[in-house]
Amino acid sequence: MTYTTTIQPVSSLPVELDPSRLPAHLAIIMDGNGRWAEQRKMPRTVGHAQGARTLKNILTCCDEWGISALTVYAFSTENWRRPLDEVNYLMSLFERMLAQELEAMHDRGVKLQFLGDLTGLPISVERAVRKAIELTQHNRGIAFNVAMNYGSRSEIVETCRILAARVQAGQLELGEIDEVTFGRELSDGLAPDLLIRTSGEMRLSNFLLWQLAYTELYFTDTLWVDFDRAALLKALLEYQGRQRRFGGLGGAV
Repeated sequence: MTYTTTIQPVSSLPVELDPSRLPAHLAIIMDGNGRWAEQRKMPRTVGHAQGARTLKNILTCCDEWGISALTVYAFSTENWRRPLDEVNYLMSLFERMLAQELEAMHDRGVKLQFLGDLTGLPISVERAVRKAIELTQHNRGIAFNVAMNYGSRSEIVETCRILAARVQAGQLELGEIDEVTFGRELSDGLAPDLLIRTSGEMRLSNFLLWQLAYTELYFTDTLWVDFDRAALLKALLEYQGRQRRFGGLGGAV
């Protein structure tokens, strides 16, 4: 899926930003909630709760500034290895926040989509997710993609299986499988323009490995809880200062 930047009125966008050069699709690895809480001698769950509020604010900011799509890494397939109490809290928090914010997001025209194996989530969470998808599927505002129980390697393997089954069934010729065909099957071809990872970590952690092939990467020491509009502005300004060549010599800025 290709997103285009929606140019917002000047009044809604910081004057430092060029509205024609915003990333149409922003991806974020939200990292550092637990460390934020531990630094303050608080339970890690407090950090996760604060991080959910940060996400709400950043989603609103992206919507107001004319970014067409936001994809966030909410819970990876590897996160099940965390302590059971923390995992249970994260699932409960996600379900609660979705229940509290769904109607407001729907009213703003947000289109909610989810990446990952939803069947691996607790039943009540899966039901809440599918309700959100159904309610917002026809909305035409910002696309809000949430990666839940998501792992990019598993996604790539599953895509290979799907395409192989189609070839075996005579529905697809082997020669028809190319990057475009594969990409369309893979999370509907999501291709972020900019990836932000907070908390000082500099790795992709099994997130959108195929889709990030030509994405600009931005790493910041700021913990996710503290990532506000000023921090997002700083990231976007750096993005606008880069030249994207996509393997060529000229390319678009």
